[in-house]
Amino acid sequence: MLYLNFAFPSFICTFAHNMGKIIVAGIGPGSKDDITPAVLEAVREADAIVGYKYYFQFIEPYVKSGCACIDTGMKKERERAEQAFQLAEQDKTVVVISSGDAGLYGMAPLIYEMGRERARVSPTRPATEIVTLPGISAFQKAASLLGAPIGHDMCIISLSDLMTPWQVIERRIKAAAAGDFVTAVYNPKSHGRYWQLYRLLELFLQERSADTPVGYVRQAGREEQEVKTTTLGQFDPEDVDMFTVVLIGNSQSYLCLTPTPSPKGEGRKMIITPRGYYSPHSQGGAGGGSVGQNIMMESFRTIARELKSDYPLDHKWALLHAIHTTADFDMEDILYTDANAVEHIYNKVSGGMLKTIVTDVTMVTSGIRKGALQRLGMEAKCYLSDPRVPALADTQGITRTQAGIRLAVEEHPDALFAFGNAPTALMELCELIRKGKAHPAGIIAAPVGFVHVCESKHMVKPFKDIPKIIVEGRKGGSNLAATLCNAILTFDDAAQLKPGRDL
Repeated sequence: MLYLNFAFPSFICTFAHNMGKIIVAGIGPGSKDDITPAVLEAVREADAIVGYKYYFQFIEPYVKSGCACIDTGMKKERERAEQAFQLAEQDKTVVVISSGDAGLYGMAPLIYEMGRERARVSPTRPATEIVTLPGISAFQKAASLLGAPIGHDMCIISLSDLMTPWQVIERRIKAAAAGDFVTAVYNPKSHGRYWQLYRLLELFLQERSADTPVGYVRQAGREEQEVKTTTLGQFDPEDVDMFTVVLIGNSQSYLCLTPTPSPKGEGRKMIITPRGYYSPHSQGGAGGGSVGQNIMMESFRTIARELKSDYPLDHKWALLHAIHTTADFDMEDILYTDANAVEHIYNKVSGGMLKTIVTDVTMVTSGIRKGALQRLGMEAKCYLSDPRVPALADTQGITRTQAGIRLAVEEHPDALFAFGNAPTALMELCELIRKGKAHPAGIIAAPVGFVHVCESKHMVKPFKDIPKIIVEGRKGGSNLAATLCNAILTFDDAAQLKPGRDL
């Protein structure tokens, strides 16, 4: 190759009437195997090649004899572009090279802008033809080495604030984190830019779980290549430099062991971001669960991103059901659960120790998932329509819901009791517990209204040995009581909400 220094010889700068063209080419991340055939052909046919001097090592074997190669140092992009136009105006075919893809933080935007500006300043000058050839970008190469982390919507952010104000970059980081995008981070760190990656990490942890997978690749495609995976909570910004690309998964991304062993004989962790064709967490077969279930789980993930705090999975599962049913984020402040209440009751169900759910009104029974009841060998009962109830209520001077609870306790003293309407029924159960006639497996207290509602919920709390889920205050309802029952019956599905879950 014929290398020329930054100052052109005079014969190159002489104006010519014929016009050549500029090909802006991405040469990939650094491996000859990652250069596209179209770019190789352009390099072979070029009369001149302009680029950052470090990149010429990757194309040197393909450059024809006599081709002028003009290499420059860093931060000389404008000078490179100007030289490319001067050469093209000498009727030469000029290839301007960028690493990765030339349109992604590369030379293509500058070449097009400069061509537009030159046409504005000298409208009579013949226009230079500009062609862009794509290349494999660093984030694509890094993603291929990390498994399949970019399987869904994604964005790319550069942390370099040389030409973009940090306030703009930070606004984009917040949007990416809140939007649940898989995010590739370019220029994460340099000698003078040491704190920006720490700030990005801080912003992402405000929106994403600490278990969110993170992968980072140094010198992707080159001999010095290093590939690592971790999580957002464990990620150490000190482990990266300016040659590193960082990829942060979304809320559905997870880590799993690759089936292909490493040279040391062990599997290594890869990142997978599902597109939706097949969910490895699903127990429903190749279809990845029913359409309705998938919609519900996506709704849950949406709600989880909007919660003010992170909660233990047990409480969060009940809370997501409550908000999903009511679209009321006040539930975050008023839903009370005993520690591990959902899990404790579910363990009784799955262990065969709990077979019956008793409700105060039929609307609660109607809202409990029939498929879950059948799968677990359970029944949901409401005694309000029992023919014995009217006579018992009349003779005892109590409400029919109270009478129904008395009958239920006689037959199912150890049931899960769920209340979504009648505070008097909940108060009746509390009285029967105090008399030793009832010992429920759990209580869901969500009566609604204005008379005795708050008091009935307060009456439940002293029973320390009974797992309780309570909707505090006046709010409640049959739909809430039913959905909280469903949260218990489906607690085995809650693990789907854990980012980074291993296969």
